Amino acid sequence: MNIDKHEIDRLYRGFNDLTAMVVGDVMIDAYYWGRVDRISPEAPVPIVQITERENRLGGAANVALNVMSLGAKPIICSVIGNDEKADLFEALLAKRDFSSEGIERSTERPTTVKTRIISSDQHLLRVDEESTRALSQAEETAFIQRCTKVIESGEVDVLIFEDYNKGLLTEHVISSLISLARKHNIPVTVDPKKENFFAYQHATLFKPNFKELVEGVKLDIDKNSDEAIVAGIREMESKLSNELSLVTLSERGVMVKQGDQVQRIPAHPRKIIDVSGAGDTVISVASLILALKGDPAVIAGMSNLAGGLVCEKVGVVPIDKELLFDEVRKNNS
Repeated sequence: MNIDKHEIDRLYRGFNDLTAMVVGDVMIDAYYWGRVDRISPEAPVPIVQITERENRLGGAANVALNVMSLGAKPIICSVIGNDEKADLFEALLAKRDFSSEGIERSTERPTTVKTRIISSDQHLLRVDEESTRALSQAEETAFIQRCTKVIESGEVDVLIFEDYNKGLLTEHVISSLISLARKHNIPVTVDPKKENFFAYQHATLFKPNFKELVEGVKLDIDKNSDEAIVAGIREMESKLSNELSLVTLSERGVMVKQGDQVQRIPAHPRKIIDVSGAGDTVISVASLILALKGDPAVIAGMSNLAGGLVCEKVGVVPIDKELLFDEVRKNNS
């Protein structure tokens, strides 16, 4: 990664002037930390004595946390339940000074909660409370209307789709919002999942991981072959008509493609502790640089670096802006 010093400074300052609209499945990440001293006499499972518990914003809301941590303003747009957990979610939003203008409540679905039990930096168990049913027509209409108000406010610099396959991002929601964003000249970035993979027609930047790329194009791709990966990306782009592709390849780094320009950027050596939330960080950094019209190689290099940095932390945590830019400067010195 080779980034001009002036470009680094421009991005550092420019992030602070951006507003990112984050559309996707939100959830509460609940954490229980404790210690394990013995095995249960009732079953061969560890007994965890809870010493600490915490509720955090998760899913697409973690993208918003990354956006905020980078200095930009996030607006979260999603549908939650009309239940006790929804009250908790909105309280977590308020605690972070996030607006709830993009949050639609529904009596037709619960608020998603993922509960993790951790001991000695090891995940022992995760319990999910959720519905993955697609939005009903009434929910779609109400949600699109809410998102339209946000887009037409005139303050959105980039629209980020963060898909967790919980039913929010239906084909109708996706196509409606991309069309509206394009009408307002707002770049659109996508962190997809298998369902509705090819619904994101004409997105600006599309960021699958390797597994999602393989499942999407239904090709047997050798992960160690750059040529095979590029062929898979070309197949994907032929169906999506997106402008820029960014494919994360775990230990092999990332591959970025725009037109005929292709580059694979190797991963930086890291002490990987927890990969949770790394994709959220990658799409956040990539989206903000795209909004500032950064070069594709810079988008790939900085988002790749950011994703590696958060993997050194336990749990889902946003990227630290100062740490990221310190690392960028160090890698360019």
